[in-house]
Amino acid sequence: MNEHALKKYDVVVVGGGPAGLNAALVLARARRRVAVVDACRPRNAPATHLHGFLSRDGMPPHDLLTAGRAEVAGYGGDLIDDTVVGIEPGFRVHLATAGALSARRVLVATGLRDDLPAIPGLAERWGRDVLHCPYCHGYEVRDRPLGVLGGTADAVQHALLVRQWSPDVAFFAHTHDLTPHERERLTARDIRIVDGTVARLVIDRDRLAGVELDRGSVVAPAAIFVRPRFVPANGLLTGLGCQVDGNGWAVVDQTGRTSVPGVWAAGNAVDPRAQVITAAGAGSAAAIGLHADLVEQDVQRAVADARPFSAAQERHVTEAVLADRRHGY
Repeated sequence: MNEHALKKYDVVVVGGGPAGLNAALVLARARRRVAVVDACRPRNAPATHLHGFLSRDGMPPHDLLTAGRAEVAGYGGDLIDDTVVGIEPGFRVHLATAGALSARRVLVATGLRDDLPAIPGLAERWGRDVLHCPYCHGYEVRDRPLGVLGGTADAVQHALLVRQWSPDVAFFAHTHDLTPHERERLTARDIRIVDGTVARLVIDRDRLAGVELDRGSVVAPAAIFVRPRFVPANGLLTGLGCQVDGNGWAVVDQTGRTSVPGVWAAGNAVDPRAQVITAAGAGSAAAIGLHADLVEQDVQRAVADARPFSAAQERHVTEAVLADRRHGY
């Protein structure tokens, strides 16, 4: 594609979740040329409602994104339903189906991927009666029989948290070799310990009917909480050379600025613990940081343009334009 044919933006936001959309909203209101490129595969798509977001508690996640997209578009932001397949330093943002865009800055808000245990039936019920965050879903299953799947380093702590929402909690040890100290803590909180490996989830009439163990017994919680392994969707960031920590998460400052000039990151692409409201706030902070950085560049350019045209500058221009045809000086 011809460089002059590229549509040019101040900021291209990659990812149209709460972080990306909120950043685009703030940038568009700052009268910046901004585009949001989104593949339309939100992480929380299986969930029927989102919670803990002031004024939006109980809203379907899709409705929040629809409202956010309309707000961004209302301020002149461009919404592009596509996938970013690469970003060149500079920045040229390559799309899967629509060529490329040019940007002065980029914000990567591509989120993360939930890597779930390979237990039959678990992925199918994810976001429905197989849950992750008790702060997001605990109230909706309060006072019902609940389960917590072991097998991760923080599974016991997860069970101790979930106990706040129900007096009937079972901890499925699964592959977790409980220490005496952990058993003591679980028992003290009246959490029933179910030893044995989980073989599968029993599904009946589109609902969780039970957790079957390898020895054949079945325990029937109304919902089961699982801690997935969070995998950052940071291929674009690492491709640009951004620094990551020991767990693969991009290293950023308080505004989301990465180690690579001109590149910001926000939301679950940086923080696996960020909820919807937290990610939206991070997007706002990143937008303010991005705008300040652009203003500084604009000021530096304005100062340079306002300086008197020196003899040295004239010589440089003459040499560049006339080469061997120049006369004088």
